[in-house]
Amino acid sequence: MRPAMLVVSLLATGLALAACAAPETARTAMTDRALGQTRYAIALHGGAGTIPKDTPAEKVAGYTEALAAALRLGESKLRAGERAADVAQAVVMALEDDPRFNAGRGAVFTSAGTNELDAAIMDGRTLRAGAVAGVSTVKNPIALARAVMDRTAHVMLAGAGAEALASEVGLERVEPGYFRTEERWEQLQRTKQRLAASAAADPMLDEFRSTVGCVVLDTHGDLAAATSTGGTTNKRPGRIGDTPIIGAGTYAANDACAVSGTGLGEQFIRHGVARDIADRVRYRGFTLSAAADQVVHGVLDANDGGVVAVSGTGEIAMPFNTAGMFRAAADWTGRFEVAIWDLPQPLPAKP
Repeated sequence: MRPAMLVVSLLATGLALAACAAPETARTAMTDRALGQTRYAIALHGGAGTIPKDTPAEKVAGYTEALAAALRLGESKLRAGERAADVAQAVVMALEDDPRFNAGRGAVFTSAGTNELDAAIMDGRTLRAGAVAGVSTVKNPIALARAVMDRTAHVMLAGAGAEALASEVGLERVEPGYFRTEERWEQLQRTKQRLAASAAADPMLDEFRSTVGCVVLDTHGDLAAATSTGGTTNKRPGRIGDTPIIGAGTYAANDACAVSGTGLGEQFIRHGVARDIADRVRYRGFTLSAAADQVVHGVLDANDGGVVAVSGTGEIAMPFNTAGMFRAAADWTGRFEVAIWDLPQPLPAKP
């Protein structure tokens, strides 16, 4: 065999052996590069509490467009090679700024008529995480959670201490009234009236139980998760849900998956939902879809909520056990979908 042919043969053999020995994520990444593709995936949610199916088409279209716009934002950043945590944060900030969703500008009210917001972000490559709880003067709580992760040695800060950090790092502060919307205020009044009319009413049954979140696999092979919420309507002041609890409502690890949850926070905390899904992938060898389905439909009770999740191979799972879940997903294969109830919604035309 001529020397040049021998070199090519040895190189091809070495690449084949490396591919066989590499873990699944490495093998798929090599295959994608060989095909001229760069693997990425993103999923987001706007809460497991949804609008009724008889909602006027114009209002439904508004939600669909908002979800699609957030998805386009995240996908464009992934195609540009941005890192998973940066993409997840940017998407959640966009949803925090949209008053349709229960996070940031559209947060629900406590029983005292105040807004208390929670958020968390986690980097699957490093396992670093940041979370904030009970903040009321920070425009984008997810940006403050990122500051906790990047600028402190801590994982969670709450209340005044968290807001002091926002000022230290130059994040935008707002008056508490910034978060008020009339729709959320009316929801609080309806909830109070229902509770007053029936001693059997459950104070934790929120008519619009929601949160926003985003999970990402970037083109570098790293995962991240970010979640933000106003909590649940008529909650006691000081109540903290699952969103800022790492392993409950938010979790990301490159050797498993990234998860963002939405629903009844107390249940997600009790069952450690996000970490449970990751551990079923990590230790029991389940696919992401199987792991997420088992937890959402087999561990949680009916109407507790749902999750969006993505694995290191780009698998996306979005199960829920409520009437619906605002959700959207895209990946490197061309998938781009938005859904509210059981089936994907018609998408608005791309600008």
